[in-house]
Amino acid sequence: MHALMVAGLVALSVVGQKDAEGTKDHPLLTRMPGSFITSADVKDFDSADMTAYLNGPEGRWDGKKTELHYENPEGPRRPTMVQIARNYEQALRKAGATILSSSERTVIARLQRNGATARVFVQAFNEGAEYSLLIVEEAAMEQVVVADAAALRKGLAAEGRIALYGIYFDTGLSVVKPESGPTLDEVVKLLQQDPKLRLFVVGHTDGTGAVDQNVKLSTARAAAVVKALVGRGVAAARLEPAGVGPWSPVATNRTDEGKGRNRRVELVDRI
Repeated sequence: MHALMVAGLVALSVVGQKDAEGTKDHPLLTRMPGSFITSADVKDFDSADMTAYLNGPEGRWDGKKTELHYENPEGPRRPTMVQIARNYEQALRKAGATILSSSERTVIARLQRNGATARVFVQAFNEGAEYSLLIVEEAAMEQVVVADAAALRKGLAAEGRIALYGIYFDTGLSVVKPESGPTLDEVVKLLQQDPKLRLFVVGHTDGTGAVDQNVKLSTARAAAVVKALVGRGVAAARLEPAGVGPWSPVATNRTDEGKGRNRRVELVDRI
């Protein structure tokens, strides 16, 4: 069964097949290896009628709507409809999503993280030759699915930094929780793949509470992440922790969703 990459782009493996101009994967989920985008439609706010699949309130989706259509080239490695559905189902379950419906060619899921909700509909067609992704976000979501090493590398190359939303702490504490393991493992892979890469590991908090306490907490959390990575075999000299508390938000602190986005650990390219 093909492995589904979560967050970040997957390199196309079939020569001559290209994405339609101006299209790209959604940041929450990417594609089956080798597939390419034939069309995309993104609306800042729209509705999706899912009552044919779901009853009650779950059948009506409102929010930012992204529709992507993919094709898989002919050949012995073309996945079946079942493979497509099961790959996405497995990836969504791993990300903590609730599976609302699943069949031999469809998956419907709800993903809640950091105060935001996204709903996903995956549908395969034509014996696996085509499939589509429908993603409706009730609130803006940014990289809530744990990124793989390739996605981390891409983000660092493009922006010089990338946020890790898969590192978890209890409120007010700086002990890295066990469920952070998959994200830490991907950071280790990133560093193994590029022996020259050195990183600042920067802790951020939301704006709740005293600034000096938030700076102290963010610094302790960054140090805890460095300690966890060193414990996984990374040389301590390649990592430098820092904490900036609430001083570098990426969203408003006036909403729970914004606070969730601001509570993060970032990797910053240390040149």
